[in-house]
Amino acid sequence: MTDRHFGLSLEAKAVEADADLWQSCLSLLAQEIPEQQFNTWIRPILAEFSPDQAKITLFVANRFKLDWVRAQYSQRISAVLEKTYGQPVAFELVLTPREVSARSFSRPNNAEPQDLVEDLEGLDDRNVGPARNRINLALSFESLVEGSANRMARAAAMHVASFPGQLYNPLFIYGGVGLGKTHLMHAIGNRMLADQPDAKVLYIHAEQFVSDVVKAYQRKTFDDFRDKYHLLDLLLIDDVQFLANKERTQEEFFNAFEALLAKKSHIVMTSDTYPKGLTDIHERLVSRFDSGLTVAIEPPELEMRVAILISKAQAEGASMPEEVAFFVAKNVRSNVRELEGALRKILAYSRFNQKEISITLAREALRDLLSIQNRQISVENIQKTVADYYKIKVADMYSKKRPASIARPRQIAMYLAKELTQKSLPEIGEMFGGRDHTTVLHAVRKIGTERQQLSDLNQQLHVLEQTLKG
Repeated sequence: MTDRHFGLSLEAKAVEADADLWQSCLSLLAQEIPEQQFNTWIRPILAEFSPDQAKITLFVANRFKLDWVRAQYSQRISAVLEKTYGQPVAFELVLTPREVSARSFSRPNNAEPQDLVEDLEGLDDRNVGPARNRINLALSFESLVEGSANRMARAAAMHVASFPGQLYNPLFIYGGVGLGKTHLMHAIGNRMLADQPDAKVLYIHAEQFVSDVVKAYQRKTFDDFRDKYHLLDLLLIDDVQFLANKERTQEEFFNAFEALLAKKSHIVMTSDTYPKGLTDIHERLVSRFDSGLTVAIEPPELEMRVAILISKAQAEGASMPEEVAFFVAKNVRSNVRELEGALRKILAYSRFNQKEISITLAREALRDLLSIQNRQISVENIQKTVADYYKIKVADMYSKKRPASIARPRQIAMYLAKELTQKSLPEIGEMFGGRDHTTVLHAVRKIGTERQQLSDLNQQLHVLEQTLKG
């Protein structure tokens, strides 16, 4: 009896370890693939391993998605599997058993494959609301960890959700990848639908809007298109920078924008840059984007990163010691998605090796990530990047010159050195011409404060950070 139960326990642990390793693969893919594409095509995939782990079967929800994943993502999946397992792993894409019954639904004679995908959309993701609004029920204000990096954006979003059509219309949220812009959009939709269940709410990615315009052209169904977009109470559109260089799409979006504002419906948009920083988008559309409230989401500060890690670990049924959370937070700085990826790696490593979570284990689990960061971001690299950006000499970074054209970039470089490296204030000061640590502290505080107040400076820092992180 004991042996039998011991065998079952080992099998259960193996299954759990397999699931964790697939989660590690998903985390790596999430860092390579844009968020909307990852959530649509990759996240819903389920995995099953052969007993010897030599093969993995990936279950995809319907035929259209299966063909698309095979064509667009097979090579990436193969590379990530090999990286995670340390050896090539064969995989097969198949339809989930649920898809067999789903295909028994009647299909209109004039329906195209994409129509069938949309009909089945609600079957694919258990957390996604009805296909008509595409709101993710799991992304609420309550599940968003608040900190100084997102406090203003969160407050504005809550106001819009509670008083739609009034102030802050449109609301334009910008920031880098994986900082929580999409989470806030879904939170607005969820809160509004909780208060007004009959409200017409739609969340879409800008690429989907482009696709809908193309379909309306091909099928000559612009009346249906306008009914879909012009009669909404709330439109949530992600990554509007994807409208660049698409003249007719921009024209239709402008028309929808005007129609919604005229009926006091609310529009919320996200982008990777502030409105005036958008390129190849018509000026009259940019001016509409900038006519309401524009707010930034910053990379989370240290305390917020720690809170996010502890909170998400608890959601995964695990306990992360605070000292481990601080270790990870100090080394993973750029965005929430990378924090989640690091957390999944640590949990998988812990379960697979049956070891308690500790700083030593976290260092082992994240050794590739830590190696890349230590190699890529150095104070010297920061000095060169900032000097190139502001068109000054690298030598000016550690010279005694004090004109504003040099002192300002030097302070920015000191700020980035503190944010992006593990160097102490005295070490940074030494690398900037032997300056005292109080000089570095003054620069860090000054630039950090002004970043919250000056959108131009914030955008410059955003560009520099993205350049340094590759």
